[in-house]
Amino acid sequence: MKKIIRCGIGLLLLSSLASCSQSKSGDGAMDAYVDKLMSQMTLEEKLGQLNLPASDDIVTGQAQNSNIGQMVAAGKVGGVFNIKGAEKIRELQRVAVEESRLGIPLIFGMDVIHGYETVFPIPLALSCSWDTVAIKNSARIAAIEASASGICWTFSPMVDICRDPRWGRASEGSGEDPFLGAAIARVMVEGYQGNLQENNEIMACVKHFALYGAPEGGRDYNTVDMSRQRMFNEYFAPYKAGADAGAGSFMTSFNTIDGIPATANKWLLTDVLRGMWGWNGFIVTDYTAIAEMIDHGLGDLQTVSALALKAGTDMDMVADGFNGTLAKSLDEGLVNLGQIDAAVRRILEAKYKLGLFEDPYKFISPEREKTEVYTSAHREEARKIATETFVLLKNEGNLLPLDKKGRIAVIGPLANTRANMPGTWSVAADPNKYKTLVEGIRDAVGDKATVTYAKGSNLTLDAELEANATMFGREMRDNRSEDVMLAEALSVARNSDVIIAALGESSEFSGESSSRSDINLPETQMKLLKALLSTGKPVVMLNFSGRPTIMSWESENVPAILNVWFGGSEAADAIADVVFGEVSPSGKLTMSMPRNMGQIPVYYNHLNTGRPKTQDEKFEKFRSGYIDSQNSPLYPFGYGLSYTTFEYSDMALSAEEMTENDIIKACVKVTNTGSRDADEVVQMYIRDIVGSSSRPVKELKGFQRISLKAGESKVVEFSISVDLLKYYNYDLEYVAEPGEFTVMLGGDSDNVKSLNFTLK
Repeated sequence: MKKIIRCGIGLLLLSSLASCSQSKSGDGAMDAYVDKLMSQMTLEEKLGQLNLPASDDIVTGQAQNSNIGQMVAAGKVGGVFNIKGAEKIRELQRVAVEESRLGIPLIFGMDVIHGYETVFPIPLALSCSWDTVAIKNSARIAAIEASASGICWTFSPMVDICRDPRWGRASEGSGEDPFLGAAIARVMVEGYQGNLQENNEIMACVKHFALYGAPEGGRDYNTVDMSRQRMFNEYFAPYKAGADAGAGSFMTSFNTIDGIPATANKWLLTDVLRGMWGWNGFIVTDYTAIAEMIDHGLGDLQTVSALALKAGTDMDMVADGFNGTLAKSLDEGLVNLGQIDAAVRRILEAKYKLGLFEDPYKFISPEREKTEVYTSAHREEARKIATETFVLLKNEGNLLPLDKKGRIAVIGPLANTRANMPGTWSVAADPNKYKTLVEGIRDAVGDKATVTYAKGSNLTLDAELEANATMFGREMRDNRSEDVMLAEALSVARNSDVIIAALGESSEFSGESSSRSDINLPETQMKLLKALLSTGKPVVMLNFSGRPTIMSWESENVPAILNVWFGGSEAADAIADVVFGEVSPSGKLTMSMPRNMGQIPVYYNHLNTGRPKTQDEKFEKFRSGYIDSQNSPLYPFGYGLSYTTFEYSDMALSAEEMTENDIIKACVKVTNTGSRDADEVVQMYIRDIVGSSSRPVKELKGFQRISLKAGESKVVEFSISVDLLKYYNYDLEYVAEPGEFTVMLGGDSDNVKSLNFTLK
């Protein structure tokens, strides 16, 4: 019987070890302060601390009507979210501190997802930079700007792993890989929170716990069902990274886990998050999640509210379940005072850690709001990282970069809209400050070239569908006929030397409640693209999207394709920087791009099956594949071209064997063989060849973003410790099993050099 290197305790034993007890934090001063305050609180005031209503300043869910000011004065509110502006927040905080009986300050939250007024690329795009330093800085800048307006709590990072691009909220996460997702979760929490001492360091909220990115059919809010072994190996790592980084709060997900909605799932919230991982922050629900458990079939509002509290949920967002029913449940014995006190304590501790008891107005500064929001330095950083997120998918004949000369046509429904540039979940953005793509192109070329514009088509033929995909005031419908717009576009195209086609999704085609059953380019846009190609002019397609989209036809027929996602407030200038070669594209996909709808879900770190195909291009009877399609994605995880080329030498290992106390070094020389300076993302994958459970064909276990001048070479080295070889076995023990492993180094998950080593 072979030896197994183990770590931790079997999870099936944890339910007996974790509880909802009213534990003390270990910080004596804080414990004493909270003890004294709680001793003075009535039950109504305690329940008020668990209540989180929404302001109507910003709409991020179903509209709610409540007189927040009166509730705050009565001590019935613990926090408020989605208020924008220092003066508004100051006034509501004044009511809490000066008019409520105990003067307990409020915590103010907002969906600051990828920036405040300086908007960074959507999170999926940020992940494609593989630049954790820049991603951390984006969170730091978002915290600086939001805190100046009084926001001290952000509902970010969203760390849900997603392998189904139909799901709209793929735009808000970091893709399909748990290792990369964990690295990004960690730095985002660090970027937002710092040490939670300064007035520009805000509390993070890791969401959505858990498994929200794996809904059946890719449909938002839908059922999630998977084995616990898969949860821990393929989905939980980013959540745990956020917990280990000290995130102050977690948000529950809408979906069920093992048939129990996450908000009432004691195994998830208490046994795993607090018990196994030792995390001690507070848990808030997603928008109305407690009330939604009624539709899940768990009972009426009183019943589901009691279930949520007993499971470990601390704060009720908008549903008014805790505030409205827990007093009755306490009288009836459905909950006990210790459970209520435990939740209240965690909310008060969060406020203490934020420094709100010492200075309730700590995060409210009209002066900072005027000088530290949307600054030139912040905008420059947003522009720089945006250039790192764009993924060059095809560049036939080195069409890109373009010269800043001649006649340039910019055509498409996404070419002249400024409101769509930031992307979904940019709730604090001011689109009037941001450039359109046409403006960015014109500013880049100046008087060296002529830039003409035509819309060419609407986003979709279906006006109702377009309205649904351009919510929150971002309507962009053109009432002219399809034929008239196409004729105008062709006239502009024929009088140009090169065409930039701005096509794809609008910002709200992705995001919450924006799942799509068909992720191909909409019919009217495809008609426009084919017409532009028929002119014989060279066409550069800029694909705007919040998810991987299907571009099989485009890949075969369009000479150059640059996936620009939604690049934030500085997207227009950043796109121009890359299109004209001021910056070489360096983004690498963090979600595989499917060939067709039938492949979904398609992802790189899959299991091998008992009948794997030996050739992807050719159909093989009685092998796991399709009659009418290849198994492989159109563009694989980690893929992205550059304006230069990179050559990888044969790799080397420092040893062929290791024990649990050893480290093996894996190295490869990377050479920039082209004529342009550029960045490359070097990736390391490992395969556990034989295990007690079936293991993936490869798993990302390291990456480095390097800069190389033209002709320069660098040796890139990775350290392989036993920790990189561990996984959760069938018994949910975290183990490294001795045997043979393959290590792979390369520029994407499909193009790698490989060698084997053995763990003794």
